[in-house]
Amino acid sequence: MSFLDKILGNAGEVDHEKLKEEYKHILIEGEQIEMGFVLLRDVFIFTSSRLILIDKQGLSGKKMEMKSLPYKSISRFSLETAGTFDRDAELKIWISSENLPSVSKKFSKGVDVFKVQRLLAERVC
Repeated sequence: MSFLDKILGNAGEVDHEKLKEEYKHILIEGEQIEMGFVLLRDVFIFTSSRLILIDKQGLSGKKMEMKSLPYKSISRFSLETAGTFDRDAELKIWISSENLPSVSKKFSKGVDVFKVQRLLAERVC
């Protein structure tokens, strides 16, 4: 992920093993990390059973808020791919019957957003 992507708030993919080591304390037995992304200090992880959103707070980043979204709670999602002049793709996720998306994340141009879409489609549909 380039410095410009970080400044613009675009997420880049992170190695599964690195995420597994850092966040093993929040995974349930048998849960596997399938894909993970970092956006500055925030992290979102697609596992075999849920989407985990981690918002690191404060100067040190030791304080964090974690949201766990079971795939069965996701009612729909949309994906807007990057264009010729766009640097990012955007994923929006709606929970239950909400009118506005509950989650909105931007990805750097190098991320295979179709892989993200396939994973969500397999889990949600």
